[in-house]
Parts: sequence; structure tokens; C-alpha cells
Amino acid sequence: MFQFDNSYARLPERFYASVYPEPVEGPVLLKFNEGLAEELGIEADVTDPQRLAAIFAGNVVPQGATPLAMAYAGHQFGSFVPQLGDGRAILIGEVVDRNGTRRDIQLKGAGPTPFSRRGDGRAALGPVLREYILSEAMHALGVRATRALAAVATGEQVYRETPQPGAVFVRVASSHVRIGTFQYFAARQDVDGLRTLADYVIERHYPELREVEKPYLELLRAVAFAQADLVARWLGVGFIHGVMNTDNMTLSGETIDFGPCAFLDEYDQMKVFSSIDQGGRYAYRNQPGIAQWNIARLAECLLPLIDEDQDKAVLTANHVLSEFGQRFQAAWLSVFRNKTGLSSEEEGDGELVQALLAAMQDGEADFTLTFRRLCDVAAGAGEEAFLSSFKEKDKATTWLETWRQRLERERASQEERAAAMRAVNPAIIPRNHKVEEALAAANYGDLSFFNRLLQAVERPYEYRPEFEAYTVPPKPEERVLQTFCGT
Repeated sequence: MFQFDNSYARLPERFYASVYPEPVEGPVLLKFNEGLAEELGIEADVTDPQRLAAIFAGNVVPQGATPLAMAYAGHQFGSFVPQLGDGRAILIGEVVDRNGTRRDIQLKGAGPTPFSRRGDGRAALGPVLREYILSEAMHALGVRATRALAAVATGEQVYRETPQPGAVFVRVASSHVRIGTFQYFAARQDVDGLRTLADYVIERHYPELREVEKPYLELLRAVAFAQADLVARWLGVGFIHGVMNTDNMTLSGETIDFGPCAFLDEYDQMKVFSSIDQGGRYAYRNQPGIAQWNIARLAECLLPLIDEDQDKAVLTANHVLSEFGQRFQAAWLSVFRNKTGLSSEEEGDGELVQALLAAMQDGEADFTLTFRRLCDVAAGAGEEAFLSSFKEKDKATTWLETWRQRLERERASQEERAAAMRAVNPAIIPRNHKVEEALAAANYGDLSFFNRLLQAVERPYEYRPEFEAYTVPPKPEERVLQTFCGT
């Protein structure tokens, strides 16, 4: 089934703990991503769901697997924890996909590990299905993210605030190496471990850096730029991660860990959904600054590798942190130029975008719907519908006049511009109330809402009348005010 080639297991033993999944009573396959399996080169017999359920629940360890839990540390809401690690996730192995890219196959909720910190190592059904929906939606939106291969019910209860049905999530990632992985070795002053890990990441993710003069400095820069580009894409689709701890930021530049994440309904730059983010540290607007803060923590880890002279190492690392800001601003402006139909670059474009966002903030306009309706305005129609998104319309009306004047200096036709805008402004996102609706039904054994939502988000940039209900904001009584980690 799997053609494993397990490179992380070949690293020194202090990088991980060998551990096998703990079998469950009655595994049942809830969802299997056949398209992703094909991409990974996994030969799976879909006519035997019981066999697939046994493998993806961890009851059967496939040939060639080397199950392990990765060691890492991390800053959680700004406080450093020197040892975290995979407390409820087990990496069963790696495959090289049909494009020649190495990918991790990980079971989340497959039982306790040496890093479980007195936890049960299990996962509840709701968080498993949430991650399935959100990771596949992000992929469809064109945002780099881990992927969902399968979800399996365990036939057992897990105990959080209340008993909940248990499940296992099968996650696919370019790798699970995090900033916190480097912090684990830095906290132990293990320079050899840091060098081994950095060399591994370069070989796996940034092989073009193998022959450069200062590979570890360039690694820092590559990761910084990957994260700057990623967060710009987050903001472009109204995504709020919710727990941007250093152990939740990958070196590969993929979005990982969809615990309390959510999407904006009405635009509010300080919006927070996560129940544990009571100070707003990871609010929508704060995400670029937090990403830069996290990169600074990675820089601290890499200092001994960047230069033997610590002062020189600090100076060059700080320069990269400065470049992060420049890279993010350029990436963000590129994203929002595209969203507003600007194919050329002019000096005042940033101010034009900010003026629209300010009008949206004052008018409590729905983020996704506003930009989608702007596509219709670009096509020469739909102005009334666009303005109806705003409770306060004066700023939006004024902005439209300025925007149209700016468009006069563009060469694209109305049809070309509208088509380009619709390709970057989704009609459908996994709206929070629809996600919660699907999870609530699943807890009662009804997966129809989950499956329907997956169908809706798999082609987010197309308007499909049969999914009209997924394009509209929530009614007041449907609004989701808080999201939860569910761990």
C-alpha cells in the first residue's frame, strides 16, 4: 500500500521517540481522499474499507512503517515550553509522491506517546473532521497547507469536558519540522543537533541552498520569505489561524494545525475567534507581526550556525528579519492588487486597498462577499449589491469612484478583469457556521452535512447555484463567536 522511505527515522535517536499506535475497538472509515492517495502513489483497495480503517486507525502498522513521535519545544502564547513533542500524533512514515516530493503520513489521535504530558493521546470526532474540512479547503483556495488523507472513527469515547466520539485523522505534510523543533535543540545547547536538523531541512525543502556560501543564513531567509508569503495569502482569504505558536509554524511554509482557526465574516482587523486567545495576540491583523516574531525565535536558534562571531550572526539575522517585513508588504499588496483587479503597479495602490478595508470595517461588510461582489462591479454590473454589503455606504461609494479612476489606467477589458478577479476572490469559504453545523450533525452520526460542505469547498472560485447557501453570511442567530482547540 505504502512505499515508505523514512528519512526522519534515520536521524539520531534524540530527535524522536519510537512509539506504536494504540489499537482501538471498532475503527470505521469515515472519509478517504482517493485523489490525494493517487497523488501520493498509495495503492489502496477502496473496496475493503475495513482494512483501510484498521490501517488508518493504527490497528495495523503497514510494512515499511517506522512509527515515531517527534520531539520539539515551542513558545505558546509567548511563553517558552522546553519540551512539547507529538503528544497525540504518530508519524508512521514518509512516501515520495508522483512528483518526486517527500511527504509525511501522520496519524493524529492514535494513542499516547512519551510526549503526551499525561494526556490520553486521542482525538475527538469534531476536531478531526474540522481539520479535514479546513485543510482541504485551504488547499483548494490555493493556500499552502497540510492535507487530509483519511478520517476514521475509533468506536471509543474520549473524555474532554464531556464524553465525545473518538476519531483518528490522517495528515499529510511536506514535513512536520517546526520552528519549535529547532528550539528543542537550542534549549539544550545541542549545536550538533541544530546543525543536523538544519542540514536535514535544507536537503528536504531547500536543496538549492546546499552549495551556497552561508547555507544556514540563507535557510533563515528562505523560511522567513515562505512564511511572509503564506501569511499574506491567509489575509487574502480572511483566515485567522488562532494559535500561531512557534510549534505550529513549519519550516516548509505550510499551514499546519487547524484547531481554533476560523474565517472572517464581517471584516474586523482585530477579530479573534479562539477561546484561548483572550488577549488577541493572534488576531487577524496581528498575524504578520507574530510570524516575524516567530522567525526571530528561529533566528536565535540558528545564530551558532550562521557565524562563529555572535555579533556578526546577530547583525545578519536582524537584516533577514527586516527583509521579512519588506517581503510581507510586497506579498500582501500583490494579493490585494489581484483581488481588486489591478494588474499594474502604482504608488498609491496600498492606500487604495487600505481605504476599501477601512470602509469595510466601518460598514461591517462581509469580507468574502464584498470582494466577490466587487468582481461583478468590475464587469459593469452589481454596484447596488456591492454597496448593500455595507451598513455605512458613504465611504464605499467614495471608494468606488476612486477605484474606477484607477482602473482607467489599466489595459484589461471589463471581461478580462472580472474573470481574473473571480479567480482569486472565492465565492465559497468554509464559513464558521457551516463548519459547526457539519460537526454537530456528525456527532449524532449524520455525515451528510460534512460531505456536502466538502463538496462545496473543493471548487471555491466557481459559482455553483446548488451551493448558493454556502456563499452567504450567517444569520445573526447562526454567528459563531468562539472556536475551540478540541485537544
